[in-house]
Amino acid sequence: MKEHFKYKYDELFNSLLTALHNLGGSGSVEELEEQVAIILNLTDEQVNEIHRGNTSKLTYRLAWARNYLKRFGLLENSSRGVWALTEEGLKTKSVDKEVVKRKVVADDRQERLSKNKKPKTEEHADEEDESEEIQKFTWQEEIIEELQSIAPSAFERLCQRLLRELGFQNVEVTGQTNDGGIDGKGMLRLGGVLSFHVIFQAKRYKGSVSPSVVRDFRGAMVGRADKGLIITTGTFTREAKKEAQRDGAPPIDLMDGNDLAEKLKELRLGIDIELVEKVNIKKEWFKTL
Repeated sequence: MKEHFKYKYDELFNSLLTALHNLGGSGSVEELEEQVAIILNLTDEQVNEIHRGNTSKLTYRLAWARNYLKRFGLLENSSRGVWALTEEGLKTKSVDKEVVKRKVVADDRQERLSKNKKPKTEEHADEEDESEEIQKFTWQEEIIEELQSIAPSAFERLCQRLLRELGFQNVEVTGQTNDGGIDGKGMLRLGGVLSFHVIFQAKRYKGSVSPSVVRDFRGAMVGRADKGLIITTGTFTREAKKEAQRDGAPPIDLMDGNDLAEKLKELRLGIDIELVEKVNIKKEWFKTL
């Protein structure tokens, strides 16, 4: 029988706090997810269960757990995606989820009233939060859907362009068949001194990439490159991620659909960002005339 991921976002508050304490007070999203999975003794099936698009239920609900604990004053995050315990968070081992939710809802209500917006009711706060989170992932889902509709050769050319934009040199799309999944190669030079030969695989998956794909790709990489990179529009299973970083084996870097979408956005490749102008009237300035 399939084991489903059953935890709601508020049921993850204390596991998230424990994970951050275990990691020394800070950690990346990926590190936090792995720690929470260990703390809750989740199966690979539960960890990999998809909520929507390329986002797992664990990822989705932990995002909201972090959001609530941040607004409660226990967490903070940097622009580089690292989450950390605040001074108060370092002193806090566990919380009452109802206390956290009541405070966050109350603060939100006060903020909305100050901006003349209709406040949320406490009983519907979670539903509205969820709809906002779905909107957050919408653009990623749209670009992934578009990528899955283009020809395989076009996707390989996009990956070639992406790697060039990221600083790779001599990037080639090989297009060879029966070559262990190698789709291209390039060279990454660091500081004008060190250089690494890299091979990559570019696949338009709609599901999850299994560890066997990683193993086959590593086999093709040995003796031909210093690093390997798999780029996909899909996701990587927990087992595939572990296989990519397995001790004693050449590490493989992984870029899933959400990571790819973020890079395309960062580099403005096929994505435009519209900035909405906000006009603030300085009423005090007029009074000084």
